[in-house]
Amino acid sequence: MPSYTPPLRDMQFVLHEVLHVTDDLKQMPKHADIDTDTIAAVLEEGGKFASEVIFPLNQVGDQQGCVLNRDTHEVKTPDGFKAAYDQYVQGGWPALSADPDYGGQGLPVVVNQCFYEMLNSANQAWTMYPGLTHGAYEALHAHGTDAQKALYLPKLTSGEWTGTMCLTEPHCGTDLGLLRTKAEPQADGTYRITGNKIFISAGEHDMVSNIVHLVLARLPDAPPGSKGISLFVVPKFHVNADGSLGERNGIYCGGLEHKMGIHGNATCQMVLDGAVGTMVGQPNKGLAAMFVMMNAARVGVGMQSLGLTEVAYQNALAYAKDRIQSRSLTGVKEPSKPADSILVHPDVRKMLLTARAYAEGGRALALHCAMLIDRELSHPDEAVRAESAEQVALLTPIVKAFITDNAWTATSSCMQVFGGHGFIREWGMEQYVRDARINMIYEGTNTIQSLDLLGRKVLGNQGASLKKFGRLIAALVEEAQGDEDMAEFINPLAKLGQQMTQFTGEIGYKALENADEVGAAAVDYLRVAGHLVFGYFWARMAHVALQKIAEGNRDPFYQAKLQTARFYFAKLFPETASLMLTARAGSGVLMETEAVFA
Repeated sequence: MPSYTPPLRDMQFVLHEVLHVTDDLKQMPKHADIDTDTIAAVLEEGGKFASEVIFPLNQVGDQQGCVLNRDTHEVKTPDGFKAAYDQYVQGGWPALSADPDYGGQGLPVVVNQCFYEMLNSANQAWTMYPGLTHGAYEALHAHGTDAQKALYLPKLTSGEWTGTMCLTEPHCGTDLGLLRTKAEPQADGTYRITGNKIFISAGEHDMVSNIVHLVLARLPDAPPGSKGISLFVVPKFHVNADGSLGERNGIYCGGLEHKMGIHGNATCQMVLDGAVGTMVGQPNKGLAAMFVMMNAARVGVGMQSLGLTEVAYQNALAYAKDRIQSRSLTGVKEPSKPADSILVHPDVRKMLLTARAYAEGGRALALHCAMLIDRELSHPDEAVRAESAEQVALLTPIVKAFITDNAWTATSSCMQVFGGHGFIREWGMEQYVRDARINMIYEGTNTIQSLDLLGRKVLGNQGASLKKFGRLIAALVEEAQGDEDMAEFINPLAKLGQQMTQFTGEIGYKALENADEVGAAAVDYLRVAGHLVFGYFWARMAHVALQKIAEGNRDPFYQAKLQTARFYFAKLFPETASLMLTARAGSGVLMETEAVFA
């Protein structure tokens, strides 16, 4: 049976020794009273909920899955899911970072992100129910009318109701400009919505009394393409003026997808048969409003994979310490045993270190982004808010795609550590691999994220946002100048930072003549950018560790951090050289292949 221990020590390290979040939060009036003790207490209790309440349900959920009653269209979740959700609500966890005006606790986003990492390690499928709810809350909070906010936000904040996002349809996938769902205006200001949606996570379940769906649809006179999409809020049950529930609305689950992983989450085919909804935001501007939820979901998917990377690493390490097989190449290490622990073998350590480096690097990036979101939402200086929003936009596709790609590598490597036992269900490792695979696909495939990064976020503003991140690297390089102990981290980082300017310019120049050059280079480009960002955070973490060791601190935590940083820069960071070569190979070898596909 697998196990999970919340990585509270590393979270505290990133929050307080690397990012110094309380210094940042003191600049924001709404968070000025948040201190390290408060954060520690919240995360300790959150870790207990994750590890003691929902982690034991992870394998149960995978084995049982969800069951649809085709007569009633109701979905039963796996045993224990509803009781765990009730405990989650009773503990006030849904309200953690929500607006106090609607019953929230108003804690910073950065604290909520730590909590969600632990939830995802413990049980990704279960966590998707409240996770999507938080996204629906954010979309309505940003774009809902006062009446919509008053009606829905208190229930979403308390967790009494959950939410979904109903975007894609059978024929359109990511290209939402092709969607066909129709919204007919009614005399009372509502809309009758008809159509079919697919891949709707948590679209139907038995954990709450009402589900609030955010639905993309077209008005009768809507222009074609993505410029003709509107957003509507469509509850499962109509809501009366006093907040009580009325009759069943015309939206229901027509089928459940039979999936490779995340079996405990209901992935639904949703049918809208004249469902009544109200518009969110302006007509034909629905995609912009939905992007609030979509971007929150993209960061959330990165957190899902970060959680899986961490729990897979923990279990692979525990197994490697106990499993004996063969002898060390440099001589017997455990003479009292018939064989040595597999931890003596270099390649086993490589697989474990890969997972650890990707988990800890991902944690630093994810919490940096969460802190940027806190600045964007709550900093009193408008310039700081705008700068933070720009950096979040730049880093979001990296959080989504780089962390999820790395999790696929890491969970696969951790399963490999188990050998044949990794392929067996009871050890739990094969579930992490299966669950991790979806994260590279949904909320915009990782290729879509790569195109977004290179085409929109970098070339779209002539690299201005990327140059601003480059200034962070330059400042760190200058700070570490002359420090010989930092050379092994700073030198490769500084070199890649310099190469990135020319690399970006080359692709941009070629794209002026042939737009396919962006598509051909984008995936490789995102991984280079991902390593640039990870490299920056690993250099910062190494810097802190070196300082602590120089001060005489004997905590082995810092030695472990330093050793992992060395591994990252020696074994993973050099991938950037081959990626830049393949990106520069251009589109010809891909597009001039008519004979291959004839």
